[in-house]
Amino acid sequence: MVAQSLYQNIAVLAAFLLAYAFVAGRVERSWLSGPIIFTLAGLALGKDGLGLLQLQLIAEPLRILAELTLAMVLFSDAANADFRVLRANLGIPQRLLLIGLPLTVILGAAAAFWLFPWLDPLEMGLLAAMLAPTDAALGRPVVTNAAVPARIREGLNVESGLNDGICVPLVVILLGLAIGTQIEGGTPAHVVFVVAEEIGIGLAVGLALTAGGMWLLDRAERHGWTSESWRDIPLAALAAACFALAQAIGGSGFIACFTGGLLLSPSPHARKEKLLRGTENTGEALALLTWVLFGAAAIGPLLARVTWPTLAYAALSLTVIRMLPVFLCLIGTGTSLAAKLFIGWFGPRGLASIVFGIIVLDEHLPGNDTLILTVACTVALSVLAHGISANPLVHWLAARLGTGGDAAAATGEA
Repeated sequence: MVAQSLYQNIAVLAAFLLAYAFVAGRVERSWLSGPIIFTLAGLALGKDGLGLLQLQLIAEPLRILAELTLAMVLFSDAANADFRVLRANLGIPQRLLLIGLPLTVILGAAAAFWLFPWLDPLEMGLLAAMLAPTDAALGRPVVTNAAVPARIREGLNVESGLNDGICVPLVVILLGLAIGTQIEGGTPAHVVFVVAEEIGIGLAVGLALTAGGMWLLDRAERHGWTSESWRDIPLAALAAACFALAQAIGGSGFIACFTGGLLLSPSPHARKEKLLRGTENTGEALALLTWVLFGAAAIGPLLARVTWPTLAYAALSLTVIRMLPVFLCLIGTGTSLAAKLFIGWFGPRGLASIVFGIIVLDEHLPGNDTLILTVACTVALSVLAHGISANPLVHWLAARLGTGGDAAAATGEA
């Protein structure tokens, strides 16, 4: 019976993937997005819909799936980064990460204090930290669209690539304090240690593995040891290795993947495009499974439990809590009002928040129900709102900045 249910799930998922493949290009040009369709398909086909997908919300598999999806996306997006534009406009991601991100966490905690007064203060901070990082996967329609000025694309790309890794130590620290973990050496020393460990190990693993892996790949290609049919495999395996090794030894796998990808960014475009094809395809396939599972096993059961405070926090998280810090931190950068609003709006929440939610779910905090419900509601609202608005707002921004958007942005006029 279990085997029959498994094969039925595989058949339904395969049929849906096949059907989506036929219209993927049309969807990308419309007001819809892949994650919207995948999530709605999971909801429609799951036990709260037609019942064709017999999926249960099992925390660990969903967490691993979401983490691997994010790892592939971060690696490929970082590898595709334009270092020339990034070097000329480093101020935007620096301000978003060093000023905007802390302000977002503070504002998110304040909103939780207002809407969820029954939560412990540490749980309020934890909720804000869980929803602070933006999602590189949901942001891809924007950061890969040439109609968006390069300055804005690269700023959002770097921000989404690093902010989830930066938030990992914060979530770990707040969660440890919330569950009463004994902290050796006192809180300040523990904070410094966790931050240094997560970021330092992630950086070291990403750079070392990618440098070593590319050296071996170059030698294999030069001596004809590899074959054309295996060209798509090495970078997908390298991204997975960067993530898994960093996580295994106490670092941030997300930072490892992003820094590893950045090491590849100066490579010739034609070569990168060929090598990254497998990584990007793997990320797309994993994203399909993640969003279908999210829709089938998470959204349906949570719909009946949504409250007005939860909806209000989700709406604030995607607007004021994100957009106000972005507006404030970009003052003095020469960024136009239209560009500030665009950057502020495109802070989608997704895979990183799902991962954090699952980590918190396992700890059974007193405020668990509120935390998990709010994270799921915010992610679901983000999938819908950011997916629908991506193409229309890209066209709006291009029209506001004119046809020379990239050139203007590179000189600080955006």
